[in-house]
Amino acid sequence: MLYCLTLCVNVVACIAWWAGGGGAVNFGFALLWLLVFSPCSYTCWFRPLYKAFRADSSFNFMAFFFIFFLQCVLVFIQSLGISGWGACGWIATVMFFGTNVVSAIFMLICTLLFTIDTVLMVFILIKVHRLYRGAGGSLQRAQEEWSTGVWKSAPVRDAGFNAISETGPSLPQYPAAVPNYPESGPW
Repeated sequence: MLYCLTLCVNVVACIAWWAGGGGAVNFGFALLWLLVFSPCSYTCWFRPLYKAFRADSSFNFMAFFFIFFLQCVLVFIQSLGISGWGACGWIATVMFFGTNVVSAIFMLICTLLFTIDTVLMVFILIKVHRLYRGAGGSLQRAQEEWSTGVWKSAPVRDAGFNAISETGPSLPQYPAAVPNYPESGPW
């Protein structure tokens, strides 16, 4: 949620950057980052982490680690503030103080938020990794889940069930004799 808030503040800071004499490309990319990374952060790393903790799934933990690490790298690059990337970071902010101080102050707020996001994301990554390793998770376990995970697919599961039921009965056989109940009973 803090990252989504930072992306919103980044859009405002890029408007101030543009109004102070910066390029419009930064505003366009800032808007793109907001529209793309807000829903993607939920879908790409929050859901795998939730499913990993819920089902104790090593595969979902690995998906989380991979995607969240890439997002940490991206947020670090955004905190650097390379001009033309649509992020108000340290480089862009420090260089813009000589051009327009008011715009640079808006950019500084966003820069600080990106820096806080980077530090918190690294902390979360380390914390989740410690929980995962403390519970006995490993890359080998994730590979085993990946190789057997195909059986969780409904079409494959149904095909396997049909193959088993064609070879013989899968339920225990009961005697053919059915109890005889009187017709005049309350039932």
